[in-house]
Amino acid sequence: NLHHWHWHLVYPATGPDRVVRKDRRGELFYHMHQQTIARYNIERFSNGLPRTRSFSQLREPIPKAYFPKIIRSSDGRAYSCRYPNQLMSDVNRVEDESTIKLADMDVWIKRIFEAIDSGVAQSANGERVPLDNDKGIDLLGDIVEASTLSINFNYYGDYHQNGHVMLGYIHDPDNSYLEGVGVMGDLTTTMRDPTFYRWHQHIDNIFLRHKQRLPAYTASDLSFNDITVNSFDVQLNKANAPKNVLLTFWQRSQFDLGTGLDFVPEGNLFVTFTHIQHAPFNYRIEANNRSSTARRGTVRLFLGPKVNDRGQTLPFRDQRRHMVELDKFTADLRPGRNSIVRRSDASNLTIPYERTFRNIDASSSPGTEVFQFCNCGWPSHMLLPKGSPSGLEYDFYVLISDYNRDRVEEFNENDTCNDAHMFCGLRDRRFPDARSMGYPFDSFTPNSVGSLQDFIRPYGNMAVTPVSIRFTNTVIART
Repeated sequence: NLHHWHWHLVYPATGPDRVVRKDRRGELFYHMHQQTIARYNIERFSNGLPRTRSFSQLREPIPKAYFPKIIRSSDGRAYSCRYPNQLMSDVNRVEDESTIKLADMDVWIKRIFEAIDSGVAQSANGERVPLDNDKGIDLLGDIVEASTLSINFNYYGDYHQNGHVMLGYIHDPDNSYLEGVGVMGDLTTTMRDPTFYRWHQHIDNIFLRHKQRLPAYTASDLSFNDITVNSFDVQLNKANAPKNVLLTFWQRSQFDLGTGLDFVPEGNLFVTFTHIQHAPFNYRIEANNRSSTARRGTVRLFLGPKVNDRGQTLPFRDQRRHMVELDKFTADLRPGRNSIVRRSDASNLTIPYERTFRNIDASSSPGTEVFQFCNCGWPSHMLLPKGSPSGLEYDFYVLISDYNRDRVEEFNENDTCNDAHMFCGLRDRRFPDARSMGYPFDSFTPNSVGSLQDFIRPYGNMAVTPVSIRFTNTVIART
């Protein structure tokens, strides 16, 4: 929830244009949520649960109830619950400035699908804007979310956000009972409700419908001449640790709530909570540069499930949608052999525990744009899925792509707040990767590609290694 909330603080859907208009924000809306759903499904597999089912039929009852049992800090009232088998209906809550009709949702999604299927969207001034190109996913992201950057807000509506509102008021759509919003209607809590993931599986399927129209990557798109990956493995940061075996466990941490409460005496108020954690590890890559000159590459690291909840091997068309990015960084490759070692805690996806659960008193400027941006990033303790007690196998994948084709502008990933740019971009700068977000797994592949091994076989600059993630089910105090 903290990650999701801070991402939307940095990338708000509404507000002054200088705040909303960020480079590739529509595409980033798609990509961040797609990766979140992929990670959620992988965790479900770890726990013997099937992937989440898309909530695309808006008049279908929702079987699962949800009772949040948490209090809204704004007014001290409890978030409202959702009872079993409730149905979405028109929302008419004038006091909350929320008036939405299911019929409008039907019209909006029909128009969005028409734009996707024709490859052309209609702008507010009547211009036909092509979608079947590199910019299409960014335009579509702003249309679906919808942000104020939508090229035709009045025509395509506010489908995604109004879905959240309708689900948030499903228990009292016309305010007959004076009940407040449920967690689905609040950015700070929405990811608590399992229906969030059903709704966003549906949203992701909308983008998938667009992506499947685009041409598959060519050999030129995927290869890097003269660069080969000779070996790739991972290893825990301890002596004599076996290769390609990673560990997860429960960690008990303390967090000071004192600065967020105004009804207690001054001082600290610590709470203890338990969360998933993994033992730190290193990626080790042996790469060969067969040219006579130094080259620069972008190292892209992914993890993907090998099997589903029933232990059945995932075909590549399904595995591809569940490949999650772990890290992305540049590497200088001198002629000949190169050894690349990368620490897991150096990931450009994550922010450390200290920034996820930041002490506001210790922060120089709470509430400022810099403070909000520096809190944006995937929590480091959630980098890996839980795995299983016996060790669940995953495919770890590496691709070294040509930095000359990836480069947008130079930046230092070690500068303050640049370290989670994979989900959060760079503050006041262009997104630092020219490739499509999710590359190379965002694109469909020919039917002849039935497995990840089939996918990498033609390319020396890719490698896959099987890794076992073992959940120890122990509780270790954070020190």
